[in-house]
Amino acid sequence: MPVGAVPTKGNLIAYKKSLTLARTGYELLDKKRNILVREMMTLIDKASQIQDKIDTTYSKAYLALQKANISMGFIDDIARSVPEENSLKLSYRSVMGVEIPIVTINEEPPQLYYGLQMTTPALDEAYSCFSEVKRLTADLAEVENSVYRLADSIKKTQKRANALKNIMIPRFEQGVKFISDALEEKEREEFSRMKVIKAQKSNKKS
Repeated sequence: MPVGAVPTKGNLIAYKKSLTLARTGYELLDKKRNILVREMMTLIDKASQIQDKIDTTYSKAYLALQKANISMGFIDDIARSVPEENSLKLSYRSVMGVEIPIVTINEEPPQLYYGLQMTTPALDEAYSCFSEVKRLTADLAEVENSVYRLADSIKKTQKRANALKNIMIPRFEQGVKFISDALEEKEREEFSRMKVIKAQKSNKKS
């Protein structure tokens, strides 16, 4: 006999209600898992695309920097004139209850912090490429962190769904069957008993 499955009509109603809630909960968790998986797969593809852009832009940036170094000599002083980036901001959006980060950075065209008279187009290209890499790196950080959070939530959601599917739902189904069978058997016994009593009364009247 399942724990707590005392064969009463009240317990049968309670078990049926719990079974319905468990099945509904499982369906909701399964839908949530599917939505999160689709979101995560989309972001994984996006991360791959951003990484390819970063690799390509880095190659262009270092090639332009080499050309600038060759034509201008080492440009440490110019590099130090570029201020540290402090426009990075972090906010969040929710996907099925999962907090997904939104990383924003100054989208304005990069501002030149050095004079053009003593520099070359190669330096301008290098500066532009490294600025683009900075923006792409912020995008990649947002996507990769989002993938990590989604994967963690998917794992937890799957664990809860499995618990409902493999433990709770079978337990409630077993309880409903046990109580239903016990009540039916009790009704049959009661019916048989009433027939015997009726027959005995009829015999006495005869």
